Amino acid sequence: MRNKEKQNIWKKLLATRGMGQVLTVTVGLFALCIVFGILSPSFYSARNVGNLLRQVAPILIIGIGQSYVLITGNIDLSIGSIVGMSCMVAATLMTKGVNPWIATLITIILCLGVGVLNGTLVAKCKLPPFIATLGTMTVGRGVAQIVNNNYNTDAIGNGAKAFRDLFYYGKAVGLYNTIWIAVILFLVFNFILSKTRTGRHIYAVGSNIDASRLSGVNTVRSTIIVYMVSAFCACVVGLITCATSGMGTMDSGNMYEMYAVAASVIGGISTLGGQGILIGTVVGASIWGVLQNGLQFAGAPVAMRNIVIGAIVIICVLLDVVIRTGKPRKKAIH
Repeated sequence: MRNKEKQNIWKKLLATRGMGQVLTVTVGLFALCIVFGILSPSFYSARNVGNLLRQVAPILIIGIGQSYVLITGNIDLSIGSIVGMSCMVAATLMTKGVNPWIATLITIILCLGVGVLNGTLVAKCKLPPFIATLGTMTVGRGVAQIVNNNYNTDAIGNGAKAFRDLFYYGKAVGLYNTIWIAVILFLVFNFILSKTRTGRHIYAVGSNIDASRLSGVNTVRSTIIVYMVSAFCACVVGLITCATSGMGTMDSGNMYEMYAVAASVIGGISTLGGQGILIGTVVGASIWGVLQNGLQFAGAPVAMRNIVIGAIVIICVLLDVVIRTGKPRKKAIH
């Protein structure tokens, strides 16, 4: 009886959306850790593990936002620019004498507005998500540049020490706050996606938007929500970036849309929509971090690291397309 119960548990686990690929990439993650540990014993040092976790945290956060969007069958290219806009707006306000927490609140509201705009353009105006978010990506980067007259900001100063401690330098229970922020956001957004009606609607929109609309799902609302989640996650990463450097830099967030997609698709989030779980994004972000960190220890140049990660993303998307659409069948000869 116990063996049958165990078999049923495994069947239910494997039947979960995207769980098969999550288990596969988890094995890959352990394999990478073993290989890099053999190549460099310093890879397992407490200092490197702590730095690795803190390096993975922002990628996980933006990966969560991109995962929400991808599950609906859309994409968000504005993530990197929202990171830069968040960093620059928050830092500029602080250097102008605005209370750090008020500056943080204003920044969050502004970024959520971009998320609402993205969702509205895609869901109501019927713009292709690639075009809509490409436009807001450019606008967001322009805001990041113009907010301080095309200059990086000065240091945000000692008045923002509590802000910097909360988002980067502080520790709790032996872990940096950045890691705890990523954990909390994962728990919250994973609960929403897996346990609530909103989450079920998000999956439904990605699986078949027309059928979802006919069954009573508010597809416009669901699309706007996922883009707001994406913008919020990018905003948080921008605040972490600001706290890390202690200033606003206009090029913050460059290539982050690529990192977000990498974390999502490596972890089994389907680019075709309707499939994937956020625990996969955790594994995907971890693989990204381990590759970056391990290849650095191995002495690989930055260009080679980018080539490896880019190739992995292409392979993961290709496998997803083949699995979801099936191999092309040869026509029967009559």
